[in-house]
Amino acid sequence: MASDSRRRAAVLGVGIGLLAGYFGGLVGLGGGVIMIPLMVALLKLTQHQAHGTSLVALVFTGLSGALAYALGGSVDVVASLLLAATAMFTARFGARYAHALPEWKLKRAFGAFLLFVSVLLVSKPYLPHVATRLPAAGEAALLLLTGLFTGFLSGMMGVGGGSIMVPAMVFLGGFSQVTAQGVSLLAMVPSGAVGAYTHGRLGNVRPDVLVGLVPGILIGSFAGGLTAHELTEQALRLIFAVVQVWMGIRYLRTPRPAVSGPSG
Repeated sequence: MASDSRRRAAVLGVGIGLLAGYFGGLVGLGGGVIMIPLMVALLKLTQHQAHGTSLVALVFTGLSGALAYALGGSVDVVASLLLAATAMFTARFGARYAHALPEWKLKRAFGAFLLFVSVLLVSKPYLPHVATRLPAAGEAALLLLTGLFTGFLSGMMGVGGGSIMVPAMVFLGGFSQVTAQGVSLLAMVPSGAVGAYTHGRLGNVRPDVLVGLVPGILIGSFAGGLTAHELTEQALRLIFAVVQVWMGIRYLRTPRPAVSGPSG
């Protein structure tokens, strides 16, 4: 029975990873925002387990993606290190904060995050941005501050943090889109690893699911990137945003558990 359960978790993990990786590859985001709801719905993981397990898988995605961008010369290692320096510090606090939240509160917080990502994704083409890279001191300050925020968010939400890192670098720092994505992928490896390790220590990681999830998301991300050209970028953003809004509203409507017994 136990072996059947592990096999089922691994098989479903492959399917979830493929789907999350494919959609993530289509729109240039990590698959955490897809993986987490699917793991909760199909594998019946708790919200806390889904966040921790997703973060472990995304470390491998970051490694694979960063290597691909590095081979194309689109990774600024110094910028990645600056981002990771503060993100590694706050990721553990984000993971511990998520662990301390009741299930229903974490679900509502995740729903709000999904809606925020949706709005950011749709409005991205219309937002003003800096035309050239900032001076060294200003760029370093921006990256360190961005890392502080995204590290905590990554540890708490079980995502790579690219949905925040990339816009900050493009709109405020003058990075090109490609370079920003490469920097984000490399930075999420050490920061995500810290958050993943913390979640693992807290019992929020399911190794039986990761067996299928990691190869699934790696293959799916590659396939999504290959087929992204078949739809316009704006169409991809709208499709993804609609799905995210629907899921975000569902999560925000998570009921608060009834209090049993006498109050006060």
